[in-house]
This record gives sequence, C-alpha cells and structure tokens, in this order.
Amino acid sequence: MRAQFVLSEIFIGLRRNLTMTVAVIVSAAVALGMLGVALLMLFQTSHMKDFWYGKVEVTVFMCTKDDPNLHPTTCASGQASQNQMNTLQAQLQANPLVQQVFSETQAEAFVRYQAMTKGSQNGNAMSEYVTPDQIPASLRVKLKDPSTENIDAMISSYQGQQGVETVSDQRAVLQPLFKLLNGLTVSATTVAVVMVGLALMLIVNTVRLSAFSRRRETGIMRLVGASNFYIRLPFLMEGAVAGLGGVAVAALGVISFKYFLIDRVLAPNFTSTSYVGWDKVMLTVVILIPVGLLMAVGASALSLRKYLKV
Repeated sequence: MRAQFVLSEIFIGLRRNLTMTVAVIVSAAVALGMLGVALLMLFQTSHMKDFWYGKVEVTVFMCTKDDPNLHPTTCASGQASQNQMNTLQAQLQANPLVQQVFSETQAEAFVRYQAMTKGSQNGNAMSEYVTPDQIPASLRVKLKDPSTENIDAMISSYQGQQGVETVSDQRAVLQPLFKLLNGLTVSATTVAVVMVGLALMLIVNTVRLSAFSRRRETGIMRLVGASNFYIRLPFLMEGAVAGLGGVAVAALGVISFKYFLIDRVLAPNFTSTSYVGWDKVMLTVVILIPVGLLMAVGASALSLRKYLKV
C-alpha cells in the first residue's frame, strides 16, 4: 500500500509539473551529454597517445660534408664514414632496448626527399638546389618499449658519439596534436560542468515547485506521523526519474557521437590513427548513470531540506 502511494505521488508530481520535468530532463541530458563527450575525448586522447607513442622511433642522423650546422665536436672530422655508421648500427642492434634498426644512406634519403616534395611548387624549387651529399644518412631505431624514459636514454647515450650530428624522435611532432586534443577535452569538460550547474538549479526549482503544490498533502502526512524519509521519498524519486531520463537521452547522444562522427566520418577519412571502441562508449554510459542519479537526487534532497524543514 505504501509503495502504491509513493508511486501515485510520483506520477502526480510529474504530471503537475510536466513542462518543468521535461526541462529538467533536457537540461540534464545536455549536461550529461557534454560530460559523456568529454569523457570520450579523454579516452580518445589516451588511446591515440598509446597508439602513436608505440610507433615513435629514434633517428640517429650522421654528419654530412658541408652542413653549416655541423656539431662542433662529433662532426669535427667532417662527413661520417661508412665504418662509423656500421659500428654505430652494431652498437644499436646490441642494445637491449632496441627491437630493430633500419639504415638509410644519403642516396636513399635523397630519393625519399624528392618523393616528399614532389607536387609542391616550393618543394620542387628547393629540390633543384639540394644534392644527395647534403642530406644526412640515418639510422632509424624501433624500440621494444618506446616509453619516455627509454627514448631519453637512447638520445643521451648516442648524442655525443663521433660521426653523429643529432639524435631525435617524433614526440615533438606529436605534441601539438595532443595539446590540441587536451585543450578540446578541457573545453568540453568546462562546458559540461557549467551545464551540470544549470541543471542542478533547474532540478532544485522543480522540486520546490512540486513541494509547494503539494504542501497540503505534506502537512497531512506530518500530522498523521509519517517519517521524514517517507515524506521526502516521492520528491526524491521524481528527481531520480528525471535524472534517469536525462541519462537515457545523454547515452543516446554519446552512442550517436561514436556511430556517426567517429565511425562514419573520422575513421574512414583519417585512417592514420586508431579510435576508441564501443567498450569505452559503454564505460562512459556506465559512468553517466550514477552521476545523473546523484545529481538529480542530491539536488532534490538539498532543496527539500531547506524548503520542507521536516
């Protein structure tokens, strides 16, 4: 009987404030949807970091003959000899951190340079003045574990060897991309926090309006000895229903974001990277459920404590 009464009170409250309830569901859905997108972007950034940093190679550039930027110590004797390159390659192959070493001669590097600049007006103009002996030979090193510590260890170990002009990796190229993704994630999170705040205020006002419209019933329940929890329960459940409605709409938005934007637009057109799977989408939805309930029920409890004073 009590459960039936509580359910009837929930239905009455939702029906009396239908417009406000819909507004709560929509605002909660927008807030939770933005939060879900922010979480997906966070997962995507982490996924891309694992994907790209797992492919980072360390490149050892050998000294050239007429490079004005030659290292004053390691390149003091001019262009690196083939013997120096072979010795360094053997050292790299014996290093326990190294998985594989790829060598590239100056002629091979020149062919690759021409292929990269082909079709570019500025590149074609510049290639006329570039000769094979101006492009350094190199050793590209694939690490077993391309962690930051291992990459830094490789650079510090081989930077000062004779015949080596410089040792570098591609992390500097990737940093702007990840900086952009992190910035977008922070922006989405900020918008989500603002929207959650607005949704909380709307939920508080809706519950107060519902409590005010049923103040007579609440007074009667107090007179007959109903407990504080029993009086609050219908209002808390109304907030929970609205919160779950917002979670459902937000979950649909997150799933659509993954299906239409990532799978149908980004993945087919940008195949050079990897994207988050449906497991992360499900994890995001699972996170949104308690957040939505806590947001709605917490705001309801806060407003009732101040308004009903029971």
